[in-house]
Amino acid sequence: MTEKFVGRSVPRLEDRPLLTGQGKFAADVCFRGQWTMRVVRSPIAHGTIKSIDASAALALPGVHAVWTADDVAHIPPIPFRLTGLKALEPYRQPVLASNTVRYVGEPVAVVFADDQYVAEDAADLVELDIEPLPALTDATDEAGIYEAGLTTEPSVVRKGYGDIDVAFRNAHAVVSLELSVGRHTGVPMETRGAIARYDAARDVLEMHGAAKVPHWNRDTMAKMLGRKRDSVQLYEGHVGGGFGIRGEIYPEDVLVCAAALKFKKPIKWIEDRREHLIAANHSRQQRHKIRAAIDADGLILGIDNEFFHDNGAYMRTHAATVPDLAAAMLPGPYKVPAYRAVGHIRLTNKTPCGTYRAPGRYESTFVRERLLDAIAAKVGVDTVEIRRRNLIGKTAMPYTLGLETLGTHIVYDSGDYARLLDKALAAADWPKLQTDLRARRAKGEKVGCGVAMFVEKSGLGPFDTVRVEVKATGGVEVITGVASIGQGVETVIAQICADALGVDYKTINVIHGQTDRIDKGMGAFASRVTVMCGEATRLAATKLRDKALNHAAQLMQTSADRLDIIDGDVVRIGGGPSMPLSEVARALPEGLNAEDTFESAHMVYPYGVHVAAVRVDPETGGVAIERYVMAYDIGKAVNPKLVEGQIAGGLAQGIGGALLEEFLYDDSGEPLSVTFADYLMPTAHEVPPSTILITEDAPSPLNPLGLKGAGEGGTNPVGAVIASAIDDAIGIPGAVTVLPVTPQRLKALLK
Repeated sequence: MTEKFVGRSVPRLEDRPLLTGQGKFAADVCFRGQWTMRVVRSPIAHGTIKSIDASAALALPGVHAVWTADDVAHIPPIPFRLTGLKALEPYRQPVLASNTVRYVGEPVAVVFADDQYVAEDAADLVELDIEPLPALTDATDEAGIYEAGLTTEPSVVRKGYGDIDVAFRNAHAVVSLELSVGRHTGVPMETRGAIARYDAARDVLEMHGAAKVPHWNRDTMAKMLGRKRDSVQLYEGHVGGGFGIRGEIYPEDVLVCAAALKFKKPIKWIEDRREHLIAANHSRQQRHKIRAAIDADGLILGIDNEFFHDNGAYMRTHAATVPDLAAAMLPGPYKVPAYRAVGHIRLTNKTPCGTYRAPGRYESTFVRERLLDAIAAKVGVDTVEIRRRNLIGKTAMPYTLGLETLGTHIVYDSGDYARLLDKALAAADWPKLQTDLRARRAKGEKVGCGVAMFVEKSGLGPFDTVRVEVKATGGVEVITGVASIGQGVETVIAQICADALGVDYKTINVIHGQTDRIDKGMGAFASRVTVMCGEATRLAATKLRDKALNHAAQLMQTSADRLDIIDGDVVRIGGGPSMPLSEVARALPEGLNAEDTFESAHMVYPYGVHVAAVRVDPETGGVAIERYVMAYDIGKAVNPKLVEGQIAGGLAQGIGGALLEEFLYDDSGEPLSVTFADYLMPTAHEVPPSTILITEDAPSPLNPLGLKGAGEGGTNPVGAVIASAIDDAIGIPGAVTVLPVTPQRLKALLK
């Protein structure tokens, strides 16, 4: 494949409708005669439902119906999409609470009315009689009773290899830490929304406002509602941020679809911001007790980790995914001869959890890198040197970790971790940075720097299918089963198709997130789109190119090996008459198209290094990030500028979890972070200018282009590196053990 567009930072194709005000988000979708759905949510964290009185709401003009659990008793709980352990199934969430409520914000009833204003007034008139029960808010407390025969510890994740007991018996020293990561999540600009309508003429149920995994959601909701899969279709519009939490099946999605079938009316639901903060998936909250066995030089002999994962009130679509990833990815880029992880999945009376950008890795990277810093302090070497000593070498690749996650064996496909560390330190001008910080500390400033390393995973299979078609008008259409959540899908896929086919990327229209256009697809998650869909696109476009040349050869009375496709024209090599691809397409009764599938049993593993310098204000407990460098090796960058954008955006989210964002609850389970006045997010002021270094030193051998995903490398180690820098600034090794490092917590450390 001649690379004309791949590897270049060409302008994005998807921006024009957004920049010209033509974007179509969920709230923009409207149908004639639609009703609005409003959710009545539990005001208490745990209790028994005694009664629900909707009489006053039903008497309000414009109100058509109020549903409670009895009206949807035929709909099963929402199933698992990933890591669905059998033991977790009794803990799935029903679409409406029946006998027991388990968190503030749980749906207990829904109101259907003419418009959003009437619906909201009616929801306020629904009277709930709920008898309070004791709330469980600490996942490390003794496991309690969930319901008859079930405890609040649904399962335990266990992973490991090697002889951990021998490692600790032979240790020169043991380093132990207790570390916690606070509860936070993705907060997109656009809240969740779903609009359903039933087309009786076609017997098709449509849901608009889909994101992330439209095909799985279509198949699953069809099954939940007792319909054939082809009679349910999902449509993705523009999406105002995804971050792992948007696009999963929530109770509200099922309810709007069930209502559209029942009432034969379009049903629209758009949540407000408070609803989003208390009802959309939370993530992250874990507490770890970790220890490392080391030799006299600080080489790791073994790591033993026990952690408690607070999953909130129910197991949602991600099931055990986050704790499973935390346990599986904790070893990172280091040689760990023996390893054991025990992760307790615990349920509490809080909002249920799911994945959020770099799920399980943000948490485990913080834990692992804090451990490396502690080992450095124990041995008496600097934090960079201790990492060098323990890194997996380039010649060890591919490196089999001896663990599994997401149904695959973890085999690091390629990597030169030491080389990237050197490049990151050079980009940060590390020796000068250290000299400058020492001079400032000598003058009384509390400034310091830190470094953190990590391995990411991306390119999750098992497949992606793409169909490419040359239109009679001259354009090219690429139809995929992936979704776009802002990462530049249309541009990147067009670049890959353009080079494989021999056309200008601007002539390519990439269709995604429309289940009626292609029968199967895996969607957008786990940084998989460029790897999986990109290679499927290359295969389909290459097949189409061969087909076009063979047919053109007949039309031009020559052989296919004497032809090429350049800028959308079939040309004779060496000169002569040419023919537009569109003319070849018009000459074929069946049109000019091709479809192909890329399958993969293993993920690919990009890796990175972050360097941060911070200044601590001892009076306020504030932390200012003065310098930030991110180095990330993704094998091959299709569009480097888009990769940089992904990494810069990920940094902002990582800073939020490191310094600001945290969902807090009181002892009764009442959420305390229900507005942006309480749930603090980073602004442009808190996010520093950053240096981003994209490298291609280790292309993946698992796909011809050498691709690895880029979506989560900006977030993964941010908590770890900021914690390390704060330690250095305040001169207390190992001081930071809890994220986020809020001003209150930092002032307590300084005392």
